[in-house]
Amino acid sequence: MNVIHKIEHWGDMHRAKWLDIVRIALGLLIFFKGIALISNNAASQELLLQNNVYGFSGLMASLAIHIVAFVHLVGGLLITIGLVTRFAAVIQIPILLCAIFFVNISRGFSMLNSELWLSVIVLLLLILFWVVGSGPFSTDTSMKRRARVKD
Repeated sequence: MNVIHKIEHWGDMHRAKWLDIVRIALGLLIFFKGIALISNNAASQELLLQNNVYGFSGLMASLAIHIVAFVHLVGGLLITIGLVTRFAAVIQIPILLCAIFFVNISRGFSMLNSELWLSVIVLLLLILFWVVGSGPFSTDTSMKRRARVKD
């Protein structure tokens, strides 16, 4: 049994039911962030070009924002319903790391930079749900129960 399977097994055995409420809220937050990125594309593109670390052109910035928005929409929905939660959390982690280190940190570590602190909290929650999984009130658990009943 490799390390990933050991972590997943430990997470499956140590689930708290109240974490499902946190998982659903996290999924909805990520989903609505994806909607905000799409609905306010010009401001997001301006923010990305303002902190232009990689020399993005306007087209590349627009493409990056659409990819991030798509991952947020799909990943947030999957986390909310509890379907392949670990995978959905893992695909969000690089986006949050980039948001923290390349976008939000440029505004400083002040208490007024709420976007930075929100990104850090979301990143920590994503790591938590990567370890503990989806929980008892999820589509994953429901599908496992149905599979056991059929066997």
